[in-house]
Amino acid sequence: MSTQSPTAPPQSSSTDDEIDLLALIGTLWDNKNLIIAITSVFTILGVAYALLATPIYQATAIIQVEEKQPGLPGMSDITEMLGSESEAVTEIELIKSRSVVGSTVDKLHLAIEAEPVYAPILGSAIARKFKGEDGELATPILGLDQYAWGGEKLAITELDVPDAFYGEELELIAKESGSYQLFGPKGTPILEGRTGEKRVESGFSIYVQSLNGRPGTRFSVIKHRRLSAIIELQEELGASERGKDSGIIALAFEHKSPEFAEDILNTISQFYVRQNVERQSAEASKSLEFLRKQLPIIKKDLEKAEAEFNSYQVKAGSVNISAEAEALLEQVVEIETSISELQLKQAELDRLYTRDHPNYQAWRDQMAELQSRKNQMDKRIKGLPGTQQELLGLKRDLEVGTEIYTQLLNSIQELDIIRAGTVGNVRVVDDAAVDVEEPVKPKKALIVAIATLLGGFLSVALVLVRSALNRGVENPDDIEAIGLPVYTSIPLSDEQRKLDGAGKRRQAIRKKQKNQHPHDLLAHKNPTDIAVESLRNLRTSLHFAMLEAENNVMMISGPSPNVGKSFVSGNLAAVVAQAGQRVLLIDMDLRKGYMHKMFGMQPDNGVSDVLGKRISVQEAIKPTRVGELFVMPRGVIPPNPSELLMSQQLTDLLNEVKEQFDLVIVDTPPIMAVTDAAIVGRQCGVTMIVARFGLNPIKELEVTKQRFEQNGITVKGVVLNAVERRASGYGYGYGYGYYHYEYKSDK
Repeated sequence: MSTQSPTAPPQSSSTDDEIDLLALIGTLWDNKNLIIAITSVFTILGVAYALLATPIYQATAIIQVEEKQPGLPGMSDITEMLGSESEAVTEIELIKSRSVVGSTVDKLHLAIEAEPVYAPILGSAIARKFKGEDGELATPILGLDQYAWGGEKLAITELDVPDAFYGEELELIAKESGSYQLFGPKGTPILEGRTGEKRVESGFSIYVQSLNGRPGTRFSVIKHRRLSAIIELQEELGASERGKDSGIIALAFEHKSPEFAEDILNTISQFYVRQNVERQSAEASKSLEFLRKQLPIIKKDLEKAEAEFNSYQVKAGSVNISAEAEALLEQVVEIETSISELQLKQAELDRLYTRDHPNYQAWRDQMAELQSRKNQMDKRIKGLPGTQQELLGLKRDLEVGTEIYTQLLNSIQELDIIRAGTVGNVRVVDDAAVDVEEPVKPKKALIVAIATLLGGFLSVALVLVRSALNRGVENPDDIEAIGLPVYTSIPLSDEQRKLDGAGKRRQAIRKKQKNQHPHDLLAHKNPTDIAVESLRNLRTSLHFAMLEAENNVMMISGPSPNVGKSFVSGNLAAVVAQAGQRVLLIDMDLRKGYMHKMFGMQPDNGVSDVLGKRISVQEAIKPTRVGELFVMPRGVIPPNPSELLMSQQLTDLLNEVKEQFDLVIVDTPPIMAVTDAAIVGRQCGVTMIVARFGLNPIKELEVTKQRFEQNGITVKGVVLNAVERRASGYGYGYGYGYYHYEYKSDK
């Protein structure tokens, strides 16, 4: 026996937050199948993408930048005073310069993009699986010769197009015997040619070096501007220093072709090293040119000093330099030589640095110190006799000139050797290499994990949004809060769905589809069903309600279609009749009533016919397979149902039948759709409305109550129909004191 209390206090909880959390978890659990389905779809898509996506390989190379040597001998002394800094940052910018990258673009023809056209979706993946010899082609699938299926190659070493066609996709179609035809973006023929021959026509110039493809195979050809190709390569080229101030530069480049990635890095490395050697040699050449320009001047000064010294000796005769003067001479010669060397270095510093550079400041400090020492020597020389001073000055000029000239000759020889043997200060430590066994992209495990997480997140979000947007009442307490007592909650009957043959009835109700109605009487087919037990509970509650009513006529209506009012009316009439009472069920829905289908009869000779005075009341009453239950179908659908219901014949009909039966149940159309229920309800002792779980908003029930009350009809209570089992706490079997149990006899 099924028992149920019309009302019960809600379960207490410590905090509203706990209730919300439990409701949230319950909502997710109720929709677990949807969440699993969406997550599975995303996982499958992630696996498919991971397996079908084009693998990307990474080529790597290593370059070492050694400490740069100064252009002039002796410059290292100034640099060492301030310490050296890593030149890797500067060299990285040089590696990615337009000079180096542009040379690579020109050599590898990167401004020309030529690729086979693969079949959509799976064509590229199928082509990658083909492993044939050079020149061998894969067999086309389904005879689709226009697509590439593996082994197709096209090499174009020269392509010039009018300005309007830069960046536009051209189409090259292979023909017989190495010939081809080139088409424009709109399929307009441009020219025809053969491999190994340059073709010029209509502003287009092309040289196809090699072509391997079946006749009819299509290739996509795009000519990019040189600067665009350079910028793209600069963005794709990776260069970074390994360790701080290590001078080790790691290069990286990613591409779907491992061979192409290796060629890119090796070519860039070669051009960079070559440029570095040329730059170092150019510096040595400039320094050598400067010294050679200074050599005649120094030599002339030396010859002049030598001539003046010899002339003085001839004029003055044999004059010996004192020991004190000899010591001063050595010191002065040393200082003057150092000053002359610094004066030569000044030109190099002016070319390399600004006057505020630390190296220039160091040179200036050295020069000031030497000048100070020279001034001190000059004061000491002035203390010597006049003859010794003059002889010392001439001797000093001769020896200083000799030292400078000798040092200059040595520097020129050193720079000649440097220029001849220049190798630059960079070298390729590791040539480009690619791990063809492990592509860097796509990261399959990561993609599948992200796809799964994304699917789970979106599915949970969808469930929560649907739950937030679903305004249908699910809690009986909400109905009672507006002043309508809930007489019973009827669980959604799986057995009724089987009887109707509507496996997707639940989804149809949610979408408010039409013609989803019961086609059999559940109380007769399966009297132990849990929904029927709930109707028996309603029968007990209504027994006392009918004692207070004006008459034994009960109207059952609802706020909107598809709430299950006819299901409740028919099965309630059956359970009351099974209790021994004589019951008449009247289908007063003259527009769309289908009560006759539940009892397997035709709608003819029914209510509309009685109201139209075509038949008598007794002729319209029909027996059913349930002993004490009788049915009056709707009859022929009239053109004016509301006018018929407002006639005196309706009053006469109800007065006649209520004397013949213990209970008369009238099934009426929804009050929110038509006014029929308001007309019929005035003559009924009890009015009940049926609301559907999760379908009718609480506001809709309030408006329904107001409409009945405006017509002088008091709504006795509500039947909450099709209550679903929910883990969120509002379905039957959970929360709010509404319990249902099954209690069947043993068989």
